[in-house]
Amino acid sequence: MINARKAVLSIALLLICGVLAAAPFPAEPADSIRRIVVFRGSIPSSQQVAVAQASGGVVVRALPLINAVVIAVPKARAKAADLQLQSRPEVAWVDEDPKVNWLNASPQSLADIVWPDIHSVIKPFRGTGAARKLPWGIVRVNAPGAWSVTRGEGVKVCVIDTGIDYAHPDLEANIRGGWNAIERNDDFMDDNGHGSHVAGVIAAVDDGSGVVGVAPQASIYGVKVLDAAGGGNFDDVIAGMQWAVDNRMDVASMSLGTGRGNDSLKAAVEAMAKNGVVLVAAAGNAGPGENTVIFPGGYPGAVAIAASDSSDQIAYFSSRGDAVALAAPGVGIYSTFKNGGYKTLDGTSMATPHVSGLAALFISAKGVRGLDAVRAALIRAATPLKGVSGEPFSARWQGAGMADAAKLVR
Repeated sequence: MINARKAVLSIALLLICGVLAAAPFPAEPADSIRRIVVFRGSIPSSQQVAVAQASGGVVVRALPLINAVVIAVPKARAKAADLQLQSRPEVAWVDEDPKVNWLNASPQSLADIVWPDIHSVIKPFRGTGAARKLPWGIVRVNAPGAWSVTRGEGVKVCVIDTGIDYAHPDLEANIRGGWNAIERNDDFMDDNGHGSHVAGVIAAVDDGSGVVGVAPQASIYGVKVLDAAGGGNFDDVIAGMQWAVDNRMDVASMSLGTGRGNDSLKAAVEAMAKNGVVLVAAAGNAGPGENTVIFPGGYPGAVAIAASDSSDQIAYFSSRGDAVALAAPGVGIYSTFKNGGYKTLDGTSMATPHVSGLAALFISAKGVRGLDAVRAALIRAATPLKGVSGEPFSARWQGAGMADAAKLVR
């Protein structure tokens, strides 16, 4: 009888947890701001909700990846809510959760300097896609040199960005799914173009027309965390990272960032690494100053990518710092765009997917997964870039240099 009662109670608890997980969160109140409330240990989800709501906030999202919930709290009582939550023994920390433009980021220390962002260095070009074009960056990382071994088949790469044009003729065949973290549905259509450009560099199909990506048979997933203007809250981005872990992605490509990270974003990066997802992220467009790498690329659990041009020079706008792991083509990069189009763009956003594609080639060829193994392989396959003087650029500018796809898969 006792065992039977325990079984009934266990089933009841499972049902309750299932209902809580499936239930939609309430709408965000007007004139409110968000906070990410991270809990200690294994605090049950029901208790997390109770503690958060006792502060006067409304829970609008759960982030189990970092053991957190997101609350919307009236601006007038935000400070009081912060103090109340921080005093609770169950709470590890509380982070601000502002909406920022993740495509136009510079480090906090350089906020008063106007640096070029991705849009200010766009060179618009809309192609017809009628004839196949092998972009210079694909050639420079020697992707064709690996294609006799692998084209990235069997590897899952998610693009955490503005979404992907999943109807694009150069992308459609390789798109396997995705998610919209902003609207919280399965429609990840790109209304900006940035994510579609990134996706094309990684895995545009080799079908005799349009462009071709580094790993033209990799499986691509679109995770929309940014709106049409490139904006998103920290919790939107972390929710996208959560999706990558939950759906067992091999590689996550994040051509986005902010000059001011927080502990919640750092925890999400660490959780991705722990769960075997290789995070490749932009170093940022805040150069030429030193110590300008943006986040999440600046965290140890990410592989931060600098940008180079077709003369193997480090781009003037490319962020510098100890976190830079590698350099890749990031100037004059021609790729897919929204609405079935094509554009040429500049930025570490364009350099990043070259390395995401290289990571896919390595995983496909060797069957080896995980951050440490993949990062080490990329570095082993890299050669430092040299300046006009013939001397190698500083490692703070280029990391180990440019990786070669053929060396990577041998």
